[in-house]
Amino acid sequence: MKEKEDKRKKARKKLEEMNLLDDFLFGSVITYPEIGEKFARSLLKIIFGREFKYLSVTAQKVFYGEDSDLHGARLDVYMEPEIEEYLGERAIVYDMEPDKNDSESDVKALPRRMRFYHAKIAVRNLSSGADFDRLKNVVIIMIMPYDPFGQNRMVYTVKNVCVEVPEMEYDDGASTLFLYTKGEEGEPAEALRQLLHYMENTTYDNAVNEELREIHGMVEAVRKDSEVSAKYMIRYLRMMEELNRIRAEGRAEGEAAGRMAEKVFQVCKKMKRNQSLEKIAEDMVEQVSAIEPIYNIAREFAPEYDPDLVLERWKAVDNKDNR
Repeated sequence: MKEKEDKRKKARKKLEEMNLLDDFLFGSVITYPEIGEKFARSLLKIIFGREFKYLSVTAQKVFYGEDSDLHGARLDVYMEPEIEEYLGERAIVYDMEPDKNDSESDVKALPRRMRFYHAKIAVRNLSSGADFDRLKNVVIIMIMPYDPFGQNRMVYTVKNVCVEVPEMEYDDGASTLFLYTKGEEGEPAEALRQLLHYMENTTYDNAVNEELREIHGMVEAVRKDSEVSAKYMIRYLRMMEELNRIRAEGRAEGEAAGRMAEKVFQVCKKMKRNQSLEKIAEDMVEQVSAIEPIYNIAREFAPEYDPDLVLERWKAVDNKDNR
């Protein structure tokens, strides 16, 4: 009972320490009744410098591939106007996502990931047989604590252009906005700079203007909600179970690798003494069939019988056999 209560306290503490770049807190705020859409409008107003009145918000919307073998796209926050046309403008779909995936492979794949997201959203927003002019504009907004392109910019706006004539108008309705929280180049609005700093450091002290204090009030209301805490506790416990499972598997694999390394070392040591396969197996209290694969590989490295080289070759053969 005490252990469970300790885990509950740890989960609550972690929830309190989260910032708005964390998927769970961001998604919890944006889907919270009577707060979510107001929160989304506040973020968009600061980012684009204008009011947003008509929004329908869906968190963690998943677009699956047409076939089970094809990729699906998980969109953290998917927003679109409640009506097709308003103020005489074309309807716009917004996808807003905090993103912490800063591994080298993830950053390298980011442009193609955005290309895929745009394609999935476009397909879902044009009815069969409808004119292409009815296709809604799509704006994907990525908010990240790492620099996606290494230019130290706070704002990267990406649109398709004609390579030969960059100034030529080419409006396909698709654009992507990358917001780097620590960027220094360019001249973004001060309100945007303050918002991004607050999202990465979500505390009252960083809510330095009226709009951010209002946003912080929404965040605190969600953090203190017992139902949100319960959901995170469940998620936290599952994460701990998965982490413990991975650690246990890692220990088991490490122990098995250690035993194999020792076995290879012993076989090589005995082969240097010109012992036969049968004698080696007898001394090691092993079946001949268990020692023979190592023995055969080690013979390739006579007369040195370097155990490191033998082990490396054995791993290569084992991996090939297990494919």
